[in-house]
Amino acid sequence: MEKTTKIIKASLPAIVSIIATKSLREVEKELPAEVFPLLPFGMPDLQIPEEKINIRGMIEVGSGSGFIVDPTGVILTNKHVIADPEAEYEVLTSSGKKYRAEILARDPIDDVAILKIPAIKLPSMKLGNSNKIELGETVLAIGNALGLFKNTVSKGIVSGLSRAISPNEEEQLRGLIQTDAAINPGNSGGPLLNLKGEVIGINAAIISGAQNIGFAIPINSAKKDLKDVREFGKVRRPLLGIRYINIDKNLQEKLNLPVDFGAIIIGKKDSHEAVLKGTPAYKAGLKEGDIVMECNKEKIDADNTVQDILENMKVGDIMRLKILRNNKPIEISVELSERK
Repeated sequence: MEKTTKIIKASLPAIVSIIATKSLREVEKELPAEVFPLLPFGMPDLQIPEEKINIRGMIEVGSGSGFIVDPTGVILTNKHVIADPEAEYEVLTSSGKKYRAEILARDPIDDVAILKIPAIKLPSMKLGNSNKIELGETVLAIGNALGLFKNTVSKGIVSGLSRAISPNEEEQLRGLIQTDAAINPGNSGGPLLNLKGEVIGINAAIISGAQNIGFAIPINSAKKDLKDVREFGKVRRPLLGIRYINIDKNLQEKLNLPVDFGAIIIGKKDSHEAVLKGTPAYKAGLKEGDIVMECNKEKIDADNTVQDILENMKVGDIMRLKILRNNKPIEISVELSERK
């Protein structure tokens, strides 16, 4: 039997489908009023396929993938797969059993979530070390493509490392694994495997309009989340409390800055504060216009951002900053609090 075939066969029992459901009333609330004529008797019957309605009358409104990482029913997936706070979530295992899922944690930074189902002695997957990934190594992506095609497998290579993308204006995902293994809607939350059969990433995103460009969250980020949940019952992420823009030569020229590296602390025009009140940065005296040149003696630039440094720190750690204020270097120490 071919090596990849063995890996796939061994992995499939731990792959799950995650189904988001809502009551008919909740679904009706979210539909625009112009969809329905103004009738004295309220909403007409919605034409919903029977397979989309479960035994409790809940309607399927979304789906994604996940994988079991502990025989007691602990599951990893993407945060965006379970993003709707009004929905209930069910897990369908490879054996065909369906369970109500409990959400243990959503990572406030990375696109990672942890679920739990009431089951034991489940097949689970071995987690690898995403710090040891090499450019060009072969990978396998498994999931439920488009929410329709169960146990879809695609093969490719690691085509990029430490990538950054911005799903929206407020969020940036960094340190991602780029792969040309096909990742489709519904595959989100499924595992990215190496040829040892170890999970090295969680399939997370595709670039719309591009071909063969997908991204996965490095598994080491999820391993930290799992450790936090086991120790504290939640994911604990350190908070600094600044908004900033990384400086390059173009920004230096545009803003007439004294350096072409670092990160300038700056707010947004729509009244978003540069230094958030009550945060460690605010208490330590950081100000809008300060340029963060070093964190813990590491130079800050586009390839090594403040957020990259924070990723490797814990709540309660001291971050030592070297900043430039009015062209004068200042050193400030900040005790990191917990991000809420």
